[in-house]
Order: sequence, then structure tokens, then C-alpha cells
Amino acid sequence: MYICPLCNGFETADFHCVTCGQQLMDGGRVIDYFDDYSAYMEIDGMKQIDGFATTLSEHKCAHLFYCENCSLSEIKLIQE
Repeated sequence: MYICPLCNGFETADFHCVTCGQQLMDGGRVIDYFDDYSAYMEIDGMKQIDGFATTLSEHKCAHLFYCENCSLSEIKLIQE
């Protein structure tokens, strides 16, 4: 069984904004933003439609990171 270390609180991310250098905040899984109920759906099923070809096969979790200073947002694939 593969689990995301960020989603489960085992690790924290340390990414910085390429625009202003501030630390990026973890906004959680990208699939949780799809609709009101996506956070309650089966994760592997949602990975099949998340728009990333490798999240299911390579056991990665797509997280949205954002900068509170300049509003930049980017998606990082976290190894499960």
C-alpha cells in the first residue's frame, strides 16, 4: 500500500516560490478541488482522471502549492 507522506502528516514540504522566494504553502491534493465530493472518492480511481498520466502508475500524489505573497500556484508530484 502506498500513502502520501504529506497527506498523512509524515513529512512537510519545503518548496519556494520561483517568483518571490517565499515558502510555498501546501494546498492539499489536486483531486480534492474537482468538486464537493471528490475528497471522499477512492483515491486510485480519482488518479485515473486527474490529468496526470503517471500519478497512478508511479504512485505519486499531485499537490497544489501556492505562494501567499505573490499568489503563484503550482502543482508538485509527491512520491508516495
